[in-house]
Amino acid sequence: MSKIHLLNEFQSIFKSTATPRTFFAPGRINLIGEHTDYNGGHVFPASISFGTYALAQTRDDQKLRFYSLNFPDSGIIEADLSDLTYNATHDWANFPKGMIKYMSESGFNISTGMDILFYGDIPNGAGLSSSASIEMVTGVLLEGLFDLVIDRVDMIKLGQKVENDYIGVNSGIMDQFAIGKGKLNHAILLNCQTLTYRYAPIELDDHAIMIINTNKQRTLAGSKYNERRTQCEQALAELQTELEIESLGDLTNVQFEQHKHLITDEINQKRAKHAVYENQRTLEALEKLEQGELTEFGRLMNESHKSLQYDYEVTGLELDTIVKAARDQPGVIGARMTGAGFGGCAIAIVEKDKIDSFKENVNKIYTEKIGYEASFYTAAIGDGAKEITKEMA
Repeated sequence: MSKIHLLNEFQSIFKSTATPRTFFAPGRINLIGEHTDYNGGHVFPASISFGTYALAQTRDDQKLRFYSLNFPDSGIIEADLSDLTYNATHDWANFPKGMIKYMSESGFNISTGMDILFYGDIPNGAGLSSSASIEMVTGVLLEGLFDLVIDRVDMIKLGQKVENDYIGVNSGIMDQFAIGKGKLNHAILLNCQTLTYRYAPIELDDHAIMIINTNKQRTLAGSKYNERRTQCEQALAELQTELEIESLGDLTNVQFEQHKHLITDEINQKRAKHAVYENQRTLEALEKLEQGELTEFGRLMNESHKSLQYDYEVTGLELDTIVKAARDQPGVIGARMTGAGFGGCAIAIVEKDKIDSFKENVNKIYTEKIGYEASFYTAAIGDGAKEITKEMA
């Protein structure tokens, strides 16, 4: 959507003649390292070109007015700086409200109300992290509008706090980190326990990363996400009776195999195995990518999906169908689900000159088995959350 169109929408909806400032936060894909973030392991995400735009201006009073072009039926949702408590009737607007609340409580002076127009081109429910994108675009717009000086990692932690404490989803920090610290044409190897990170150039040469949306809607809070986290915590507690570890991410595969008998529940043992092995796969994946061994990187992607399917059990018919269909195509070196699972998206690394046939063939197989079509996007890896007023001028 063009800047002029967004500006016209803002002025029309809020009955304003002012020119608001424009901010953007991307969505993210995770190349490998799934469900490792809250288990103290490593992840390997990248910010993408799809994301959330926010046009904002300050007001002369304490009123907050939110409007999303993605949810026009909700109309303008109003709140006030004096009452930022969670309100179920405010629906999606609780994400920016939570960010405003926690930044205020952290001592940042948000002195007036605001009118904010949101527009996202992340497919809704695709698992590309639209909620974290809304949180981080709110963070950078508060930083910009009120001339705040906030460390980006601190802002990222507040975004996670919104998810965990305000919304009630027990998620890790990967989404906010990838979106807050994203870098053009780079992925981030992040240690979720220590928050140490390094950038890795993504040089795919004759290949491209395809995002494949199953178009099965998924709602994180309503899924089995919190259940998986609890299962891993139970497994960790039993391992800690003999091992001095802080998280499952502290274990090597060999150490896990030597001590897995401590985990009395068979299901919990499978969950923990995924967390440990996936963390080791992620570290190996960076190594292979840096050595230019793209085929080996693809093999690790395939192993990741298999583990998510059988040990962590977060895939489902739609994701398994699309990943198998993708892998069976010529020119594909690896495919896996990305995100929390239970629907959402998969990614595949595909030879560029085979993309058209890839999309046609995969969609045909998927539609015949599932009954509706998938959507395909070529992932462009871009920068993290920032103000883009001048860029869009």
